Amino acid sequence: MSLRISVIGTNYLGAAHAAAMAEFGHRVIGVDVVASRVATLNAGRSPVFEDGLEPLLRKHVQGIAGSTDRLRFTTDYDEIADWADVHFICVGTPQGDDGSADLTEVRSVIETLAPRLTTAALVVGKSTVPVGTARTLQQRLDAIVPSRERVEVVWNPEFLREAHAVADSLRPDRIVLGAQSPAAIDLMRRVYAIPISEDTPVIECDLQTAELIKAAANSFLATKISFINAMARMCQAAGGDVARLADALGHDRRIGREYLNAGLGFGGGCLPKDVRALAVRAAQLGVGELSDLLGSVEAINAGQRTAIADLAVAELGGDIRGRRVAVLGAAFKPGTDDTRDSPALTVARDLAARGGDVRVYDPQAEVGDGLLYAAGSVREALADAELVLHLTEWEEFRQLEPAEYLAVVANPLIIDARLKLDRHRWTAAGWKVVQPGRAATL
Repeated sequence: MSLRISVIGTNYLGAAHAAAMAEFGHRVIGVDVVASRVATLNAGRSPVFEDGLEPLLRKHVQGIAGSTDRLRFTTDYDEIADWADVHFICVGTPQGDDGSADLTEVRSVIETLAPRLTTAALVVGKSTVPVGTARTLQQRLDAIVPSRERVEVVWNPEFLREAHAVADSLRPDRIVLGAQSPAAIDLMRRVYAIPISEDTPVIECDLQTAELIKAAANSFLATKISFINAMARMCQAAGGDVARLADALGHDRRIGREYLNAGLGFGGGCLPKDVRALAVRAAQLGVGELSDLLGSVEAINAGQRTAIADLAVAELGGDIRGRRVAVLGAAFKPGTDDTRDSPALTVARDLAARGGDVRVYDPQAEVGDGLLYAAGSVREALADAELVLHLTEWEEFRQLEPAEYLAVVANPLIIDARLKLDRHRWTAAGWKVVQPGRAATL
């Protein structure tokens, strides 16, 4: 049987979650304080570039011809307060000045929703928060909810990968349910009845463990990425090949090959801030070893960006002032227009700050930076370039025909910072290809 579900916060996470809930057969109302975003969603359009999200919205948004009419969006909390069985919190938790998560939006949801609740319901957090947050929110709900009926906090962290949000929402690799009562678990199992019926693993746990699972998952992934990038630096110094090294490590079932790709490091709106937030929380709780480990992970990640910029300057003879540099990629990863904490833009801005004439092209992301020239195509970016940097591994870049651009650039030199180009094909076409961590003769 379908449930009535509200999704509060409808940007990247919330829009995908609301559409997925409708796909699971529930009736859904999304709530957001940004009226323009609500209008966009009610028109069946996605507020962000995310593969497959817009068709899923149009399939379910009320009033669109042929839709199921299961989904609509509003700015009015009064429409959901006594209507929904389950309220999902999907607002942002950006990084605060001290590196910890800023919970302003989460607290605002509780302060706005709680006084309006007059029936029993679940308030389910999906946002990434420091451990202990859910207990604090439960205390606040208990203090201000006017109803005598129990309003219970549950933590159900999201594990969405940008550029794969729809697939990850519809076919999650696991469902974590941090709850305080069997009744809450039972209701959450009804929410996710479809993926559970398809054998998606369910982890039932307490609130604190649920909060830590997301932070631990992102931090472990970041650690794996930083480790292989540190090994790339080692290979660079010793004359080894990090790609062959990673392949060998990947055959060890204890380690695995996935996400063991050296490159420019991680970025985006989630992974960096989640690592920093867990480091801060660990220090607050006296777990200095974890805080120190994550500090090293972050330092390696930041150092990778500086190393690529330094390599670019070195390849141009030590002086980049006035030299034309083309950058392929601005988004932090392919498949998204998200440039938050983008390694590609960090390198591009670094080179521009050192005096380089930097032109950036990305298929989706906007550069929007006074330091950088936003090119409208690969050809425009590469025009008269003395150096090209491949910084975001879009398929468009991997499929380029290098011979076509020999006459476009001033110097056929490319740094493949993502180690994704077929260097033998580029070399055969007349380019010098530099792949950090890979010996040129291999």
